[in-house]
Amino acid sequence: MQDILNLNKNNCTDCYKCIRDCSVKAITFANETAEIVHNDCILCGRCFVTCPQKAKQVRDDVMQVKAAIAAGKRVVCSLAPSFIANFRIRDLSVIANALVSLGFAEVQETAIGAQLVSEEYANIMREGKLHVVISSCCPSINMLIKKYYPTMLPYLAKVMTPMEAHCKLIKEQQPDAYTVFIGPCIAKKQEGDESRYVDAVLTFDELADWFASEGIELPYEHVDPASEGALTRLYPATGGVLKATAKVEGYRRIAIDGIDNCRGVFDEIENSEFGKVFIEMSACEGSCVNGPCIRDHAERRLKGAMRVDTFSGNGETPYVIDRKPDIRTTYAFEGDHRMNFGSDAIRDMLFKMGKTSPEKELNCGSCGYPTCRDKAIAILEGKAKIEMCLPFLKEKAESFSDTIINNTPTAIIVMDEDLVVQQINPSALKMFGLKNARDILHEHVVRILSPEPYLNIVNAALHTTACKHYLADYGRYVDETILYDRQYHVVITLIRDVTEQEQLRLQGSELKQQTVEITNKVIDKQMRIVQEIASLLGETTAETQIALTKLKDAMAHE
Repeated sequence: MQDILNLNKNNCTDCYKCIRDCSVKAITFANETAEIVHNDCILCGRCFVTCPQKAKQVRDDVMQVKAAIAAGKRVVCSLAPSFIANFRIRDLSVIANALVSLGFAEVQETAIGAQLVSEEYANIMREGKLHVVISSCCPSINMLIKKYYPTMLPYLAKVMTPMEAHCKLIKEQQPDAYTVFIGPCIAKKQEGDESRYVDAVLTFDELADWFASEGIELPYEHVDPASEGALTRLYPATGGVLKATAKVEGYRRIAIDGIDNCRGVFDEIENSEFGKVFIEMSACEGSCVNGPCIRDHAERRLKGAMRVDTFSGNGETPYVIDRKPDIRTTYAFEGDHRMNFGSDAIRDMLFKMGKTSPEKELNCGSCGYPTCRDKAIAILEGKAKIEMCLPFLKEKAESFSDTIINNTPTAIIVMDEDLVVQQINPSALKMFGLKNARDILHEHVVRILSPEPYLNIVNAALHTTACKHYLADYGRYVDETILYDRQYHVVITLIRDVTEQEQLRLQGSELKQQTVEITNKVIDKQMRIVQEIASLLGETTAETQIALTKLKDAMAHE
């Protein structure tokens, strides 16, 4: 299974969407990427379909089939009836001819195997040993039961899937055949790997790419309404198994699709008493016409089901099968023995996640897990990290930012574009003489500050501006930086009180000015004395005068 569905790490963006959509949580978040836990995976393909970055990749087996054709093997295709929904062609002959042109020796419908399966379901009900009979057509549902619901194993019909039943029939009829199943299902690859009768499995996506590489274009046409047709062609649509299986007196019939819905039914069966019931189960909502490898996925449920219905015709022409193979099988529990964590370990982990009380267990599901408790268990199992909890990160970030804002000596005021105060920190309250934030919150900033600089930055659509000025009303010199965030429509002002520094600067300037004035007087006096002495001696004072003038200028600049 490990190489069937894998991750392209370069495309993974840590969005957790695959974890949210994985019903069995077979995905772990490690090394900043979502890794598939293959032992837990049931290959339903939901992560493949839902990934917005196409980070999940399905193993490509086209080269294996090409090699078989090149080796001269008789390659026989078992084609799932949902092909009519995926390729939107007129009838079977169109795609059969295209497959033959690729090198297939023969193309048969998997609906032949479905007919064998439906006959066995009817036989099981006629035997009457099981009150609850669960269909075994969907390999993902089979894996779900085998890995997670051992109590449901007795109810799972011990019958091969249509794919394996058909390929076994082909092998018995043509011992040299190399069987290739083609359909919309990823889980079929795992089933094929384990089967003695299926040599290779391709998805419709792989086949479409193969057609494209060979320049084969299938025309988009309406389905030809068939005057004849087998009921088992209805298998790909919800309720199709029920329609194709003969009614047995005493058994009610119900179709359930979607993994979560099927799991809900399992819980009901475990906890309630039911009369005799035959349950058709499919992992995909809408059944196989909504399989993970159906192209144009969003359009295929209704349109695909309608095309399947048309393709089945009147359903009154069953396939003629001369020698029917034995398609009974067994299913065994394959689940691993997971560690059970005690309530103390779970409670400690919840505490680390910030869930210190039941009220903080929001169970929002943003991390991908349905409840905070499930998330805590996933962390203990090594599947998840605490940081995947968005409320936890939000609370942590808010707590961190609040700590900084509430303890910084810088006054901070946050306003909307109308300059109505939305937030104010303790330093700002102290600076502007406010006793409580309620005194200014949701009031216009004009109550404490001139709105002009804030209006200017909004009107000019500037990002930031800074200046030093004097707040006369408060007797303070301040350095003010104003930020305008157009995206979030907020104006933020950061005001730092620099009164003390400014006063010291002014005092220093005044002292220097006094010093310069005294120095000027001393220099002027000294120059007069020097000039008098020089005149008596008959010498020039030019050099002395220049030196003293330079000293005077230097003092002035200081």
